[in-house]
Amino acid sequence: MSKQAQAADTPFEVNVEKGRQCFWCSCVKNENQAFCDGSHKGSEFSPVRFTPTESKKVFLCGCKVIASQPMRDVSHQ
Repeated sequence: MSKQAQAADTPFEVNVEKGRQCFWCSCVKNENQAFCDGSHKGSEFSPVRFTPTESKKVFLCGCKVIASQPMRDVSHQ
């Protein structure tokens, strides 16, 4: 398994734009974490769609085992 195909033990720090729809990757198959690139096709995973209510820096989960998808929380600890 390549390094890109592994869950991260740290969150992904990204800038999001108010009103611009985003798709968080819920699998570890793509090389463009934290956003979906369609690499999950044929698997049991689906991207998580969200639309930011403000433009800001956010922390998206890298471990993929969280309750508050896609935002980072402490459920993986």
